[in-house]
Amino acid sequence: MSNYKESIHENKLWYEKLPHPMALIFWILLFTYLLTLLVPSGVFQREEVNGRESVVPGTFEMVEAPLLSPLDVFFSIPQGMVSSASIIFIVFIAGGLFRLLSATKALENTVGTLIKKLGTERQTLTVWAITFIFGMLGVVVGYEGNIALIPLAIFVGLALRGDLIVGLSMAVGGIGFGFAASPVNPYTVGVSQTIADIPLFSGFGLRTVMALVMLSIVAHHTSSYLKKIQASPQSSFAKGLSTQGMRLEKTLEEYCMGRVDFIVIFTFLIGLALILYGVFSLGWYINEISGVFLAIAVICGLLTGMKTNEMVDHLIKGAASVTGGALIIGVARAIQVLLEQGQIGDTIINALAVPVAQLPLMLSSIVMTLVHGAINIFIPSGSGQAMATMPIMIPLSDIIGMTRQTAILAFQIGDGFTNMISPTSGGTLAMLALAGVPYDKWLRYALPLIVKCFIASWLFIIFAVFIGWGASL
Repeated sequence: MSNYKESIHENKLWYEKLPHPMALIFWILLFTYLLTLLVPSGVFQREEVNGRESVVPGTFEMVEAPLLSPLDVFFSIPQGMVSSASIIFIVFIAGGLFRLLSATKALENTVGTLIKKLGTERQTLTVWAITFIFGMLGVVVGYEGNIALIPLAIFVGLALRGDLIVGLSMAVGGIGFGFAASPVNPYTVGVSQTIADIPLFSGFGLRTVMALVMLSIVAHHTSSYLKKIQASPQSSFAKGLSTQGMRLEKTLEEYCMGRVDFIVIFTFLIGLALILYGVFSLGWYINEISGVFLAIAVICGLLTGMKTNEMVDHLIKGAASVTGGALIIGVARAIQVLLEQGQIGDTIINALAVPVAQLPLMLSSIVMTLVHGAINIFIPSGSGQAMATMPIMIPLSDIIGMTRQTAILAFQIGDGFTNMISPTSGGTLAMLALAGVPYDKWLRYALPLIVKCFIASWLFIIFAVFIGWGASL
């Protein structure tokens, strides 16, 4: 029997041998603790710029930091839970919301009717359309603000005779690259251009073209994968994962939308419109978005005649279904807690930035994207990384002859693209949790996609360097 189990294990693919995502992130946490013991502590001086702390270039110095004990590894986990409470909460709320909406059958009927209208023979068109819809949401709404919409894409992906990865790719890929390449991203482009003292959201044209190209790569990658798993189901990365409650239960010919479906969808769209208004006009973020999602759930429950106990039951069961993913978010945040306590984050930033200046201009611009991608693991917040790194990178770009606009583009690419595979990205982990897809399986699928997009983005970077993009600003 033991020999049989060993042979099965040996026949598994490498990504199937990876430990549980929670264990994987805990190992990264232990590695981070070792870094706090080996890497010298250092800090940059900071000053307040427009209400935010910004790094003062050229002020890096070594400091004495308290030695962390092994117990601090475990202490950091509840601290990480507290620090990421808003993201954990929206995961629970979104899980409950979509469990309740699924119970009304409105989502299933809407998706089924949509696919019936488009026709299953136009699967590629559907994939491209859904990817670009989510991409536009990423451009205008942001990344974490679209977490609760993931199940909608999952429904579509499964309706197209795909798997969980198909839906996740359309949603996370669309939202992620829409957000990453957005010409009006307030968290990366906006903050960086403010630091660089260049017109807000300048360079709109090139960034828009890059966003469209990235979304096209995502759509092509997704549709190719869909065709592959339809021809060979064994090649699916989501093989063996549960799709209960997310798959169409009837044939497409049976689907149509009734009064209840229109009420639920209309309420949901009104909620999304309210969120958009709040984000852009009232400064809303995760907490407010979570509150609106909870309100949508309650209103939809009341309008469809659900009893109070039934509504509560759906919300609790929906939240329970995403508990594992929500806890992973907190453990991932603990990595950043250790970096801050050990005061090695600035040391890492300084060490990564210095070699960039020694390279030829074309190469340094490409390396800069990779540097920001590496830093993104340690500073997963786009605006946080902008405030920490751009005061260093902007003067550095001036010294080596790179335009500030190009330096910001390099940051935008490095920070944004790696969000979708970073184990410390709370938004990504939340989306995976809602889809029920483990991190290791997503990584296996997404890594080639990220590589494709990085290579394509480097062509834009090289073009920007070649034309001296933004030199007149």
